Amino acid sequence: MRRRTGNMNGERYCGNANTMEVHDLDNEQTNCQIDEIIRAGHDRPFHTLSAAHIAGHDNCAWCIGGSTR
Repeated sequence: MRRRTGNMNGERYCGNANTMEVHDLDNEQTNCQIDEIIRAGHDRPFHTLSAAHIAGHDNCAWCIGGSTR
């Protein structure tokens, strides 16, 4: 579910600045804990997955898959 709280502004991808992991809010899973990321102020919005990758974020294993960690 896309959020307009924190820094998100309705963007599809939420990067966690603390863990450097990116989440797909259109395929969010319980394990992603997006609300906690936003509450902690670690949310970084991305319009595209490739933009998150360029910024150094790895895929979330739960909502995107293909994590390289």
